[in-house]
Amino acid sequence: MERSFGVRDGVLVALDSPTLVIHGGAGVEPGDLTPQEEADVRQALEAALRAGHAKLLAGSPPVEAVTAAITVLEDDPHFNAGRGAVFTHDGRNELDTSLMDGATGKAGAAAGLHRVKNPILLARAIMEHSNHVMMVGDGAEMFAKEQGIPLVNPAYFRTEKRWQALQKALQEEKNAQASRVPLVLPGKAYFGTVGALALDAQGHLAAGTSTGGMTNKRYGRVGDSPIIGAGTWADARCAVSGTGWGEFYIRNAAAHEICARVRLAGDPLAKAADDVINGVIPKQGGDGGAIALGADGSIAFPFNTGGMYRGWIGADGVPHVAIYKTDTLAMPGR
Repeated sequence: MERSFGVRDGVLVALDSPTLVIHGGAGVEPGDLTPQEEADVRQALEAALRAGHAKLLAGSPPVEAVTAAITVLEDDPHFNAGRGAVFTHDGRNELDTSLMDGATGKAGAAAGLHRVKNPILLARAIMEHSNHVMMVGDGAEMFAKEQGIPLVNPAYFRTEKRWQALQKALQEEKNAQASRVPLVLPGKAYFGTVGALALDAQGHLAAGTSTGGMTNKRYGRVGDSPIIGAGTWADARCAVSGTGWGEFYIRNAAAHEICARVRLAGDPLAKAADDVINGVIPKQGGDGGAIALGADGSIAFPFNTGGMYRGWIGADGVPHVAIYKTDTLAMPGR
């Protein structure tokens, strides 16, 4: 199916071709997953794509498609978000999220959550039903309760795989202290964040991100995922969701920087995304990945690890997913 184009508010946009793009986190390496885990991950990515795309086909706004897709990933324990969230240093699950509507510039975000079953639902409620952009901790959960957003016992988020990852990190930290060797942050400590981007038939964009944070984090650390402009951004031309070492995404306002290069410098989406994710951030010592979606229907999946859970679905309604860098991922128009 060929894509038709039009101009809206001075921006060339794709018409009648709703598109959804997702990621389930960068950092996965060949050999990390069993065959069954790999099959389960691919199935979950496809389910998330279908859930979000169904909203777009029904004429729902992009924020609803993003919310639907991310909810599927938050409910799946294979991802570092919602039920599969990693553990902090003191053995708790701490969740962060954000959502942005490119058409209006409105946004909602929450951090330091312990009981919200689907954090992305809270981000949307904050955006639509409060005068604020970000809420944290107990206050955010009080608002969630007022809005009728499901709360769960913190034990809901516990998975044995994430618990063992914490035990390994604690042991590595203990060994480093005993030998007085500086502890190098484990590469998988900060990966697994999920995100989604949506483009509707009118050319409107939205972006969302959800995460369980960093394994063995402490001191109330907050990464880029709930920070508008760092881990999530959407405007009239471009939408981005990031996954990686959050401190570097924050320092560079990575998600906004990609879209600023599209908007101000006129860079093609793929170039802007690659220059930031595979250029700016690694030069400073960070790594990770991102997904980017343009109002013209262009898509980019930059990442600099062995893999990134990723996928997209467009006009033909067929989910396209990939895990490793060596995987071939069909792209629109190819």
